[in-house]
Amino acid sequence: MPSYPRPLTSRLPQVGTTIFSVMSALAAEHGALNLSQGFPDFDAPAELLALLDQYARGGHNQYAPMTGVPVLREAIAAKVSALYGASYDVDAEITVTAGATQAIFTAVAALVHPGDEVIVFTPVYDSYAPSVELQGGKVVYAHLTLPDYRPDWDEVARLITPRTRLIILNSPHNPTGTVWTAEDMARLEALVKNTDIVLLSDEVYEHMVFDGARHESVLRYPGLAERAFVVSSFGKTYHITGWKVAYCLAPRELMAEFRKAHQFIVFTVHAPSQYALADFMKRPGWYEQLKALYQGKRDIFRQALAGSRFELMPCQGTYFQCVKYGAISDEGDRAFVERLTREHGVAAIPVSAFYPDGEDHGVIRFCFAKSAATLAQALERLIKL
Repeated sequence: MPSYPRPLTSRLPQVGTTIFSVMSALAAEHGALNLSQGFPDFDAPAELLALLDQYARGGHNQYAPMTGVPVLREAIAAKVSALYGASYDVDAEITVTAGATQAIFTAVAALVHPGDEVIVFTPVYDSYAPSVELQGGKVVYAHLTLPDYRPDWDEVARLITPRTRLIILNSPHNPTGTVWTAEDMARLEALVKNTDIVLLSDEVYEHMVFDGARHESVLRYPGLAERAFVVSSFGKTYHITGWKVAYCLAPRELMAEFRKAHQFIVFTVHAPSQYALADFMKRPGWYEQLKALYQGKRDIFRQALAGSRFELMPCQGTYFQCVKYGAISDEGDRAFVERLTREHGVAAIPVSAFYPDGEDHGVIRFCFAKSAATLAQALERLIKL
C-alpha cells in the first residue's frame, strides 16, 4: 500500500498503545494469569444472559432512542433515588452511553473549549487527559499523596485559575483503590462554590466499597450535583464489561450539551442489552452481594500476600490491589511487571503508566476480579517471590 502523501501531525503525539493492551498481549503470549486488565474472568449472571436472549429474540434489535430506552432510564432514576436520595428527570437528565469511557469523552467534548484548563488527579486513568487534549484543553495535574493516595486540597486550591473549566474526579479510584471521604467532598464543595467550574465524577466502582464504608457519591451532595456529570457503568456492576453499556447523569442544562455531542459520537447503544438490564435491575440485593463478593476476594488476596515479600497498600474500594515490590527487586515497575509475566506467569500493571511523566514509585496494580481458581494459582506463584 502506498504511503500517505504528506507527513501527519498527530493530535496525540505522546499516546501509544495503552498499557492494558500491552500487558494483556504479553500475558497471552506467555500463557500468564492476567491480573492486569480490569475485567472479571467469570461470566455474567445466567438470568441476565437469559434476558438478553429474550429481548434479542423478541424483536428489540433496531435503534434504541438516542438517550436510551425509557425503561432503563426509569430504572436508573429509581436506583439513584433509592441509594443516594437524588432526583433526576428521566427524559432530560439521564443518558445511556456506550461504556463509561464514551460518557467521559462526551462530557469533555461537550464542555471543554481550546485553552480551558481541566484538573485531574494523578495517578490518573488513562482516558482523561487524551479526551481533554483532543478538545484543545490544557490538563492540569493534582497529586494524590502516597502512601494512602489522598487528595491534597491545598494543592487543588492553588491549581484553580480563571481558566479552570472542569475537575475530573474518580472515587473509588482506579488504579489505587482509594475511596474519598465525606470530608473530601466538603472540601471540594467549598472550592467550587461561587465558581463556574463543572465536575465530572467517574463512579464506575460505586458498589465496591469495603469495610463498612459508604460511597460518597457526588449525588449525595446537592452543591456538587448541581454542577456535575456523574458516570457509572453496568459493565463493572454486572460482570459485563464487553457489553459496553453505562450512563451519565447531569442537570438538564449540562445534559442538553452532553446530548448534542453524544448523538454524533455514538448516537445510540445496543438495544437488547438495555432492555435486559432494565429488567435485571429489579432484582433485590444485587449491590450488597456484589460488595460482599469483592470484599471476599480482596480479603483472600491480601491475606495471602501478607505473608509474602510484597508490601500491601491500602485498598478501600474497586477490584484493584496495589503493592510495592522493593523487597523483591530494584527494577523499574515496567521492567518488573514484564519479567513477572514472562518468568512467573502473572501479569500486572505498572502504576507509573498512570502518571503523565512516568513517575515510578515502585508500585504495581493487580486486579482481583478473578475466579477463585485463577486467584489461587496467581497467589501461589506470587508468594514464592
